[in-house]
Amino acid sequence: MQAALKRQAPASAYLGLEILDADQDERWVKVAFNAGEQLCNLWGGIQGGMVAAMLDDVMAFAVGLDLDWGEISPTLEIKVSMLNAARPGRIYGEGRVIKRGKSVGFIEGELRDESGKVLATGSSTATFVRLKRAEDKKTDKK
Repeated sequence: MQAALKRQAPASAYLGLEILDADQDERWVKVAFNAGEQLCNLWGGIQGGMVAAMLDDVMAFAVGLDLDWGEISPTLEIKVSMLNAARPGRIYGEGRVIKRGKSVGFIEGELRDESGKVLATGSSTATFVRLKRAEDKKTDKK
């Protein structure tokens, strides 16, 4: 998570992601998105794929609290339930790790508007992958 705070991913910046609070021991994170008009469909609502991307970010940051240095957690699958229309403005997200095994983790998340209305919920499964260092890659090629 520290690396993501130092240099935000372009997709997260596009969504307007801001980390508000996190608890590594409890494995939860709270974020906000400053959702602009660029995320909207022709009818003025935030396009569903953008809502799913917000939930993916929320859950990725939650599981990221549980990673060792040099580990990443690609999403294996994600389920999103759209409960109410998301509109431009400030959207709040919470993510939490439900269970973490050796190679797979289960995460849940939700998005709310400024009034507290639930906009969408999601669940995902992530795998854990250790990135190879440059020296390790050279050794593999021999």
